[in-house]
Order: sequence, then C-alpha cells, then structure tokens
Amino acid sequence: MPRLNSSPAALAGFLAAAAVTHYVAPRPYDAMVPRSLPGSPRAWTYISGAAELAVAAAIANPGSRRRGAQAAAGLFVAVFPANVKMARDWRDRPAPARAAALGRLPLQVPLVWWALKVAGSAAAGKR
Repeated sequence: MPRLNSSPAALAGFLAAAAVTHYVAPRPYDAMVPRSLPGSPRAWTYISGAAELAVAAAIANPGSRRRGAQAAAGLFVAVFPANVKMARDWRDRPAPARAAALGRLPLQVPLVWWALKVAGSAAAGKR
C-alpha cells in the first residue's frame, strides 16, 4: 500500500478537492446517500461537501488543525455507510466498477489513520 503523506496541507488539499467534486459532479454522491436519511439526497451531497470544505479549512489553519483533523477522522467514519451502500448497489455492475466500490471500504481505515496522525502531530506541536 502506498504511504500516505502525513502533512496537514496534503490532507486539507485532499478534503478540499473531494468537497469540490460534491458540487461539480453531485450525481454519484446522490446515489450513495442511504435511503434512511431524511430529506433529499442532493441536500446530503451538498451538506457533506460543505463539511469536507469546512474541515479542510480547519486543518489548513494551524490554530484549529488538531480539532479539524479530529473532525476529518469523524467525517471519514460517518461516510462509511454511504460506501457500504455503494458497494451493495454496484453488485451487478461490471467487475472493474464492483472492484472500485469494494475498494472504497478498506480505504476508510488509512484515511482515518491519516487524519488522526495529523491531529496528533498538531497536538505535539503545541507542547
């Protein structure tokens, strides 16, 4: 597995780029929203994009980096049900699409780890 860059700038950039895709190409995200959530899938797509952007901004700011990175870890955990839904919904798609959907599931683990590593580095830097 490739080694993740532990820099706060890289994590903030990753989250900001992901946030932009929620607004530029929202349809794939709409399809991932669990049906059990109230309201429209598009609203949840935009809310999750805004959350990613806010967390990216918090990580980019040294004064809020620790809390922002902790929030990023929580966000990565919170979107896991959407990835499970995508994997279930894509069971009948061609093999490459199924593999991509299934590959998203274990990807959440290194993303959470990355965010926690940034949070820990930020906390250590304040000592």
